[in-house]
Amino acid sequence: MISKRIWGDCNMQEDIKLIKIHDYLWEIPKKGGMRVPGRIYASEKMLKVIKEDKSLEQVINVAHLPGIQKYSIAMPDIHWGYGFPIGGIAAMDIDEGVISPGGVGYDINCGVRLMRTNLTEEEVRPKLRELVAELFNRVPSGVGASGKIKLSRNDYKEIIEKGARWAIERGWGEPEDLERIEDHGTFPGGDPDAISARAFERGSDEIGTLGSGNHFLEVDVVEQIYNPTIADAFGLFKGQVCVLIHCGSRGFGHQICSDYIDKMLSYMRREGINLPDKQLACAHIKSKEGRDYLAAFAAAVNYAWTNRQIIMASAREAFYKVFGIGPKDLGGELVYDVSHNIAKFEEHKVNGQIKKLCVHRKGATRAFPKGHPLVPEVYRDVGQPVLIPGDMGRASFVLVGTEAALEETFGSSCHGAGRVLSRSKAIKSGRDRDLFKELEERGIIVMAKGKKTVLEEMPEAYKDAEEVCDIVHNAGIAKKVAKLRPIGVVKG
Repeated sequence: MISKRIWGDCNMQEDIKLIKIHDYLWEIPKKGGMRVPGRIYASEKMLKVIKEDKSLEQVINVAHLPGIQKYSIAMPDIHWGYGFPIGGIAAMDIDEGVISPGGVGYDINCGVRLMRTNLTEEEVRPKLRELVAELFNRVPSGVGASGKIKLSRNDYKEIIEKGARWAIERGWGEPEDLERIEDHGTFPGGDPDAISARAFERGSDEIGTLGSGNHFLEVDVVEQIYNPTIADAFGLFKGQVCVLIHCGSRGFGHQICSDYIDKMLSYMRREGINLPDKQLACAHIKSKEGRDYLAAFAAAVNYAWTNRQIIMASAREAFYKVFGIGPKDLGGELVYDVSHNIAKFEEHKVNGQIKKLCVHRKGATRAFPKGHPLVPEVYRDVGQPVLIPGDMGRASFVLVGTEAALEETFGSSCHGAGRVLSRSKAIKSGRDRDLFKELEERGIIVMAKGKKTVLEEMPEAYKDAEEVCDIVHNAGIAKKVAKLRPIGVVKG
């Protein structure tokens, strides 16, 4: 039952009226050219933070897209992005709907993977600084970072076709890893002919690298277990050391996004598609431009999975060297790899009918329940792991997907904490602080290319991931399983 409470404050978005559906869900009614209502998952406290930028306007703008189904959805980590808000979800009818690069993001298939180990904090802490240094040396990071792997045209062809399997066939991981990646680490439909020479050039030496910004390689400790049964199914226990990896398709995916935004702006002019923001550049899914983007996009998805696979293999090697152990003693097994910037063709119920849709998740992740056929068989009895990274000074979380998510959000949940300070504001506010020392005093060893990145990514630049996760947990669209505390961080 819908409560008629209206939310309105004197701020940048005071004219946007929100109807409270329950304590963690708000609706923007249809108006003007909106084809569907907007829906935002947030507490009243979080909503005040959300309303400090123009992300709610973007929720409304997304609702104007041709073919959008049910709602334009936003998660509690929502903040201003390109076209779509980061933390936005939109599902499109495949016959009448569109594909929008801004609904995927520049970093195509940016995502997170979690690797568990057999080691405890007590065992790792004495060599933690040495471990973080080894990880920093093995995984190139920073703007424009180059790796040791140089891709030939044939390598690209195979990565586009095979995804993470390409890396595993060359010794970077085990075949079992593929069982714990969305789509088994291979996205179909990639076509080298749909990709510009500039994109190939930019990605040729960046495979196996971390990049910069909010990307990271983290050593974490399982601090709290909320659901022992599901945690056990995921192989997690209290005090356990894990590795969390956050990165995407690097310059390869960024260039593909740039190339197709330009092409889709031309398509929109030609087809007479008028939208409130040109950053929503789009093309009908079945148009040539739409098909070409999806072919290039698929290549970038596979590049990103390959990238994270190689980084995880490098992390395993770092543990072997520092602790003088082998694979059996380390137990460095992949828990799961989730995609955060993605568009997937999936079947969902709309008005009581099952429809095939193209689901845009930009800064959002799948959250499928137990029994769903797209949940890997190894987790089908409990549900899909949902990985929500925090900032480098506070916790990250493991959750599990639910039936409610399937019914309400096209099987989606949030993807992180969400920024509250721009990078420039973070640098300004932290310029007189020694964050390396501050974090070390809290038991967290941080290594990065420079002070600037650490200032940009200071904990205060983000919402508290625990508060964000509590919202989706209480709303029922993902349920908390475990809390991870960072002890070692590598930044670009």
